[in-house]
Amino acid sequence: MAKKSSTSDPDLRTRLRLPSGPVDWDALDTRATPGYPGKGKKDAGKHTAALAGELADLQERLYAAGRADPEGAPKVLVLLQGMDTSGKGGVIRHAIGLVDPQGVQLTAFKKPTEEELTHDFLWRIRKALPDPGMMGIFDRSQYEDVLTVRVNQLVEEKVWKARYDTINAFEAELAEQGTTIIKCFLHVSYEEQGERLAERLDNPEKHWKYNPGDVDERLLWADYREAYADALRTCDADHAPWYVIPSDRKWYRNWAVAQLLLEHLRALQLGWPAADFDPEVERQRLAET
Repeated sequence: MAKKSSTSDPDLRTRLRLPSGPVDWDALDTRATPGYPGKGKKDAGKHTAALAGELADLQERLYAAGRADPEGAPKVLVLLQGMDTSGKGGVIRHAIGLVDPQGVQLTAFKKPTEEELTHDFLWRIRKALPDPGMMGIFDRSQYEDVLTVRVNQLVEEKVWKARYDTINAFEAELAEQGTTIIKCFLHVSYEEQGERLAERLDNPEKHWKYNPGDVDERLLWADYREAYADALRTCDADHAPWYVIPSDRKWYRNWAVAQLLLEHLRALQLGWPAADFDPEVERQRLAET
């Protein structure tokens, strides 16, 4: 059962921030529910839905800022990373789905195309960055080039190792240009992943979600844990922090990402853009029509 948090408790950005020091996966409980204000799964829908009003309002302010200042408005970028079945799609439906889709730019990064392979690994990432006033959602991201590429030995070690510095410089550049970066590692256990894959096989309605290659990747679990540990530790910074989201409980995972997004939008202290016309004059003109 989740413990109800008090108003003096730290916000979720503090609770879920990657701990300092070497990444200890055993110390990061995949079934934990830090900061959750309710009693568990039975009231999770209510608590997640309760975030919708303020989230929608703040996202509309962000979108309005982009309309008023197409060059200088802030941007928000949410990165979703995790092993297969960790719930990237579920987060997009249940957490990101709380906001107006017209203000969202969603990109799912698959295996690079032939054209993408002719460019450096950040080329396709830069093309998908959110415009001013927009919220960008990356289903996988630039980190695939130090994760999947590393584990499957698609490039030499010296190549993927050099990418850590490139990614850090890239994210620092984004932050300097007004992008709020929210990097979410959806932390699912080996056992839970096995159950979710089995569920897909057992239910014909979920066969479309099953990929035989998922089992091949599962066999490399230990290698992926090592690769994720290095990527998270090496590329964690105050301007682009990693948050570790316990993801064995889907209801908590969805609430947590929505709450994280809300806290980051609040921190932007967004107001409404000032009118570039005289409302009284326009009111009079309207009355005369």
